[in-house]
Amino acid sequence: MAKVIHTMIRVLDLDKSMRFYAEVLGMTEAHRLDFPDFALVYLRNAENDVEIELTLNKGRTEPYTHGTGYGHIGVVVDDAPAAHAALVAKGYEPAPVKEFKRGDELLARFFFIQDPDGYKIELLERHGHYR
Repeated sequence: MAKVIHTMIRVLDLDKSMRFYAEVLGMTEAHRLDFPDFALVYLRNAENDVEIELTLNKGRTEPYTHGTGYGHIGVVVDDAPAAHAALVAKGYEPAPVKEFKRGDELLARFFFIQDPDGYKIELLERHGHYR
């Protein structure tokens, strides 16, 4: 069977992106490959086997486009409102916390935030399917 090990995103400012992922998701550098034209930095935290690979193409100044195919990265947190409040306190501007319900049954509680390059991240409360 195949095992998912990472997802890659291209970034313009590696330091800014690394700071964002450390502050928002608690992910820090696990491995780095630095080449003359590009750098690859793999981020992870103790809860994950899956990494986010930040790719910096050195010398690029124009923002990347995300096209119509990219959606988001999904992560779980213990308490979505508390995580939201903590990010606001750090100066970030996440979208409001929302809930999906079927009648009175809570299916999901979540919110979105965008990284410095505009990639969307969905923070879902650990509940039901989202463990």
